[in-house]
Amino acid sequence: MRVFDFDGTIYDGESLFDLYLFSARYDLRVFRHIAPVLRYAIKYKLGSATLEQMERGVGKVTGKYLRDLAVSRKVDHLRVGALRDAVDAGLGDDVLAADASARELESVTGSLKALVNAFWDRNMRKIKPWYEPRPDDVILTASFDMTVGEACRRLGVGTLISSTIDPRTLTVTYLNFNTNKPKRLREILGDDVRIDEFYTDSKFDQPMIDMARKGFMVKGSTITRVK
Repeated sequence: MRVFDFDGTIYDGESLFDLYLFSARYDLRVFRHIAPVLRYAIKYKLGSATLEQMERGVGKVTGKYLRDLAVSRKVDHLRVGALRDAVDAGLGDDVLAADASARELESVTGSLKALVNAFWDRNMRKIKPWYEPRPDDVILTASFDMTVGEACRRLGVGTLISSTIDPRTLTVTYLNFNTNKPKRLREILGDDVRIDEFYTDSKFDQPMIDMARKGFMVKGSTITRVK
């Protein structure tokens, strides 16, 4: 089994920060979240924030950001356009037939999904060329299922272990950061999981390197075996 960190490892950059910048073209209110997100991203890379601080801070900022996007008219236009395309293709009958509460939830999550789809239409080119996906690869990341999940679908990667967001409340329910990574991986894949190769760009993933038979550090397109 091969396990990969995502941001900075197989993705050239920080996908969540890139998504913030991308979403600003649809709603300028997201700029008020850029500074806190950047601050926490730097703290994460430097390892200068505790897990509790990250969970509290990132959860708060992300929730506000997602709620702004969920009520954005321009972002909702993406959802309406995607729904119209689905109906034209004969794939949208289930959405149209849903009850009022389901349609309300779909209007929120659908807007965010449409934004994420548009983002990956533009940013799949930032997946590093050295990475050749296999269906049994595992992506293990601190980024969110709502964002990285679409990239994994396009790559054909079946297993994503990530931070999670409740689509109903738009709150962070789990932050897959630091020591939470090996903990979550074992919860999902079992305590006896065997990792043949692990790839990361961060020395703070040392617990995952320790778990793997082989560990690799990625800097740009240079891959160095460290175990």
